[in-house]
Amino acid sequence: MERKEAQAFINMHHRHNVAPIGDKFRIGLACGDELIGVAVVGRPIARHNDDGMTLEVIRLCVLEGYKDACSKLYAAAWRASKNLGFHRLITYTLKSEPGTSLKAAGWKVIGETQARPKGWDTPSRRRKMAERYPTEQKTIWEMC
Repeated sequence: MERKEAQAFINMHHRHNVAPIGDKFRIGLACGDELIGVAVVGRPIARHNDDGMTLEVIRLCVLEGYKDACSKLYAAAWRASKNLGFHRLITYTLKSEPGTSLKAAGWKVIGETQARPKGWDTPSRRRKMAERYPTEQKTIWEMC
């Protein structure tokens, strides 16, 4: 799907984040003619994961009420990543989210992040926090 369409869907429907600026590819999921979900996959945000063989699901957004839609998008993102030659796909969920869709799609927990109450802003590298940005601890998931 086109980047602008994915970004508009995410900005309108995502519970706690805005659409990413760039990506490698996007996958849309429809029910009939209605777009019900989007997965956006790109280079890993954390530099230590950006090894040339890893991609990250940087945003996933699905309308409420569509059973298995998240799992379908996570599975499709992994298939597409493998077909492009990547060996690993990662993503993050908020600590308060159960990760049921990731478990159903076969993903494994590999760690947790620290909470970031100020976002990524540091005295040595100033950054403005996005309008909707989760600051709680996150769970790191992997498929390989």
